[in-house]
Amino acid sequence: MADRNARLATLMQEGDFSHKSLARAVVAAAARSGEDITCDHTYVSRWLKGAIPRGNMPQFIADAIGQKLGRRLTLDDIGMGDAAVSSVQPDLGLEFADKTEAAAKTVIDLWRADLAEAEVLVKAQPDSAAWNTASLRWIVAPPDGELTRAGNRAIGMVDVEMIRSTADAFSMLDGKFGGGHARRALIQYLHTDVRPMLDGKYSDDVGKQLYSAVAEALLLAGWMSYDSGLHGFAQRYFIQALRMTQAAGDRLLGGSILSAMSHQATFLGRYHDAATLARAAYTGPAGVLGPTMSAQFRAMEARALARLGDERRCDLALVEAERKLSQRTPDSDPPYIAYFDEVELAAEIGHCFRDLGRSAEAAERGAGSIFGDGLNNRSDFFATMVQAEAYINQGEIGRGCEIAKTALQLGEGLKSARCVQYVREFRERVSPAIRGAAEFRTFMEEARTYRLWQQCDLTP
Repeated sequence: MADRNARLATLMQEGDFSHKSLARAVVAAAARSGEDITCDHTYVSRWLKGAIPRGNMPQFIADAIGQKLGRRLTLDDIGMGDAAVSSVQPDLGLEFADKTEAAAKTVIDLWRADLAEAEVLVKAQPDSAAWNTASLRWIVAPPDGELTRAGNRAIGMVDVEMIRSTADAFSMLDGKFGGGHARRALIQYLHTDVRPMLDGKYSDDVGKQLYSAVAEALLLAGWMSYDSGLHGFAQRYFIQALRMTQAAGDRLLGGSILSAMSHQATFLGRYHDAATLARAAYTGPAGVLGPTMSAQFRAMEARALARLGDERRCDLALVEAERKLSQRTPDSDPPYIAYFDEVELAAEIGHCFRDLGRSAEAAERGAGSIFGDGLNNRSDFFATMVQAEAYINQGEIGRGCEIAKTALQLGEGLKSARCVQYVREFRERVSPAIRGAAEFRTFMEEARTYRLWQQCDLTP
């Protein structure tokens, strides 16, 4: 038997609703949405006993009560959050909404569906059309109106700082242990703590900062989902983060989100999409783009071009990335892009040269791509695997195998589907001749004891 819906009962008492008056208000809310429904006091009795109605009825209940109370209510507020999960549509989160309110509702629905592990989204794969539509709309959409809200809870800059500081802590965990380590905890925080802030009371200035901070947190949620192999959720978080930057008027952060989309597209083999997204990243905020962001966006374009085999344009993009990065100053770019430095660029160059078959250059340029600080373990793993492959392809099998073993040791503490994929690709690209070498056979025996190597055997 379902548990009694105490939240609905409390809201009915607050709004001075009887069973009959709530039923009438729900019918009226449905009519405002263009639907003709049947509802009477017996329906309300069943809801209070814990029944969750089908279709759009939960939203009509929330709208009806919210209108009388003078605030927007979610399905969680009325004790019917499970209804949103059971009715999740495959396209949830793929739309770049026209209105800010619709974007906020979509984000809340995504968090709820994620925590409930809604199967339709867990198994979803990215949609190229959604990438293209979102990036185009972000570039051409006019500015949103004011973000002033008149909710019950006052939200100030200290709340915005809480979101940013909490996201920073999760970002540190992500880099050290992989996206699979604390991804769910981040989503739970966003759903439990940040969701009420979006419905709070704040000025336009605070609202813009709030939406920008939420966009940063959504960007991190996208990265962690991508790293966990949940590509459908990742794409949706990236798109909604982009929409939040539109509301906040934060063009620079929007460019960083498009760059992240490009990174994911390259990983998934959507190379033309990846190149287009990277170009949109630096085209959209072009007038205010700083040197570090310019360098990072060009590097993402180079990664896609390398995979396409476009050597000339890849080289040009890398030269431009190096030129731009050399112009950075301590205050030339937003704090969130400060991570992209000479070490990060060296790693991107190493990836590009590996993909172009220029192993000697990959080994040389990638030599400076290791942090070795214990905080960027995943980045160090990626760069080390690229180095290992570069040396093996040059015929230095012993050295390459030693470097690969170092990478596998780094991977022991990483929960990352991307890391597993790097190992899988490394195994697939080793030629039969190298597999037959004594040094590689010895390495294989040792490699089988490492977690990431074992996961390659367990996952398709």
